[in-house]
Amino acid sequence: MKKQVIKKEKPAETLIISKFAELHNVRYSTIKFYSELGLLPYEQKGGRLARYYPVKEASKRLKEILTLRAKGKSIPDIINILIKK
Repeated sequence: MKKQVIKKEKPAETLIISKFAELHNVRYSTIKFYSELGLLPYEQKGGRLARYYPVKEASKRLKEILTLRAKGKSIPDIINILIKK
C-alpha cells in the first residue's frame, strides 16, 4: 500500500487585487483607492497589467493605514505620515 503524500502549497508571495482585498476583509475599491494614492505597493504584470501586491509588504502597509484611519486620521494626514516620513 502506497503512502499518500500531501504537499503543502507555499503561500503566494504576490496576490491579485481581489485576493488581497479578500485576505484582509476589505473592499476591492478600498485597495484600489489606497493604491492609486501611492500608499500600497504593487506591480503590474501581464497583458492586461493586472495589479499584484507583495503580500508581506503590502499587508504591513495596509495594517498601518487601517490603524491610522481607526485613530481618526484623514487621508492627507496618512499620506504625510507614511509617504513623507
